[in-house]
Amino acid sequence: MSENTHDKLPIRMLHDRVLVRTDSPEGERRSGGGILIPATAAVGRRLAWAEVVAVGQNVRTVETGDRVLYDPEDRAEVEVRGVAYVLMRERDLHAVAADRFQGTSDSTGLYL
Repeated sequence: MSENTHDKLPIRMLHDRVLVRTDSPEGERRSGGGILIPATAAVGRRLAWAEVVAVGQNVRTVETGDRVLYDPEDRAEVEVRGVAYVLMRERDLHAVAADRFQGTSDSTGLYL
């Protein structure tokens, strides 16, 4: 599926490339208990969630609209129409949220 559904972006992804929009801006975040964690706090390698907005014609496991887990350190950023996106290869994705698979008997919540 190479059709872009996010406001008809003026970009077409090639091969196995995936374009995603991050869920939250980098910087301060809150813990589950509501504690504010500054952007400068040292944490281990932390993966991030993003929404897929465009895929190349050779992408087989994700679709536009899927939520994916990726490593923010392994990314290339691009700005399209003033919005920052992350460009990566499909193989650089770690997991896909299984929202579209809800209701299946063997659903674990994520698939790799």
